[in-house]
Amino acid sequence: MLKAALVGCVGSTALAAETLARSPEWSLEIIVTLELEAASRHSDFEDLAGHAERADARLFRTLNSNSAETLQAIRDADVDFIFVIGWSQLCRDEFMNLKPDAIIGYHPAALPRLRGRAALPWTILLQEPITAGSLMWLGDDVDDGDIIDQQFFHVAPDETAETLYAKHQDALETMLNRTLATIASGKLPRQPQEARYATYAAKRTLADGLIDWNQSAIEIERLVRAVGKPYPGAFTFDADNKLTIWRSSALPDDGRYHAMNGQIIERADGEITIMTGDGLLRVEDWETASGKTPLQHAILGRER
Repeated sequence: MLKAALVGCVGSTALAAETLARSPEWSLEIIVTLELEAASRHSDFEDLAGHAERADARLFRTLNSNSAETLQAIRDADVDFIFVIGWSQLCRDEFMNLKPDAIIGYHPAALPRLRGRAALPWTILLQEPITAGSLMWLGDDVDDGDIIDQQFFHVAPDETAETLYAKHQDALETMLNRTLATIASGKLPRQPQEARYATYAAKRTLADGLIDWNQSAIEIERLVRAVGKPYPGAFTFDADNKLTIWRSSALPDDGRYHAMNGQIIERADGEITIMTGDGLLRVEDWETASGKTPLQHAILGRER
C-alpha cells in the first residue's frame, strides 16, 4: 500500500482527502493544513479535522509549509508521495527535497495556460471557452511541472465562480481516481508542458471586486460572476454603506433613462437597476452592510 501526505486547506483538499481515504491502494498518513486563526486567508477554507479523523490520519496545523516543524512532521509520516492540493504557499527547496520527483500538485486551469493565482476568476474574466483541471509533478517554478493528467471541460457563457468551482471539483475527482490507480500500478506518467503556450495569472485581492460604473454593463456582470461565491463578491458603495452584488443581468439602454453612471434608475420587486458606462445592470441578488436598500436615484461608487 502506498502512503500519502496531503497539504491544503480548501474544498479541493477536502475532496482529495476523501478520495485518498477510500482508495484501496493508498493510505493517507498525514494532512498538513492551515492554523484555524488564519482561516480568513481563504474564502473557501475548510477545516479538515473531520477528514483526518475519518482517514485515521495525523492532522498537523501550520502557518508555513516550509517551516522546520512542518517538514519534520512530513518526514515522520514516512510517505511515498506528497499531494499539494489547495495550498497557496510556494513549496521551497527544503520542502521539495522531502520527496524529490514524488510531489504532486493541482491547478484549476488548462496548463500551461493561466499559471499562477486566482485561476477561476481569471477564467471567467478572460472568457475562456474551455478549461481544465491539471495534476502535475511539482517543478522548479510556479505551475510548470510535468503533467500527470488533465480533465478538460467547457466554460458556459454565463458561468459563475460557484458553478465553475463545482466543475473543477468534478474534474479533480475524476483525475485523482485515475491517477491514484495509475501510480499504484507502478506507472508515473509525465508530459512536459510547452512553455511557449504559457500564460500567467496575477494574484487577485478583495479590492479587485470593486465595481467601476464607467465600465459597460456586460463587463460589470462578468465581474459579478467571476468573483461571486465562494469568493467575497463584487461590490460598490452607497456613501459608507457597502453593497455586494451576487447576481445580475446586463440590459441594453434604449435611451429612456438619463442618469449618471452608477445611478439607481429603478427599484422594483427586490431588484435594482443601475446605469453603467454602456447599458443597464439589473441587480437581482444583493446585500448591504447596513441591511438598508439604497434610495432611488442614489449614485453608487462616489468618493466616500
